[in-house]
Amino acid sequence: MLENLLLEGDAYNWVKALHVISVIAWMAGLLYLPRLYVYHCQSQVGSNQSETFKIMERRLLRAIMNPAMICTWIFGLWMMYSLDAWTEAWVHAKLTLVVLMTVFHMFLAKWRKTFERDDNQKPESFYRISNEVPTVLMIAIVIIVIVKPF
Repeated sequence: MLENLLLEGDAYNWVKALHVISVIAWMAGLLYLPRLYVYHCQSQVGSNQSETFKIMERRLLRAIMNPAMICTWIFGLWMMYSLDAWTEAWVHAKLTLVVLMTVFHMFLAKWRKTFERDDNQKPESFYRISNEVPTVLMIAIVIIVIVKPF
């Protein structure tokens, strides 16, 4: 059964392309959602603007970020399996950083629920700083994957 999941030639390139597309979509959301939280902090609770942010945040997370994250994991693990890359040190480093990115994603989802309940207690500066987390992780992941320093 698992042998059927091995990728060769064009199939591997298609999975890699889908992985990169998924990563781009996921990263777009990871960079945009904290920015929406910054703006949401500036809006009055119960205002039309606040309610609009709630809709935008929910749709971004559920319709784009969650599916993109899931696809990123599926296509990435599929490629790793096909390459039999489990013993490579850079793969373990990348996986660790992708797990941290996933944990950050989960925090974003948790914070969205506090906004949805009109219960946010964090200042906008918190979300401005948190907006840098996915950028730092992305830089490290790209360097590890391209340079393979170990």
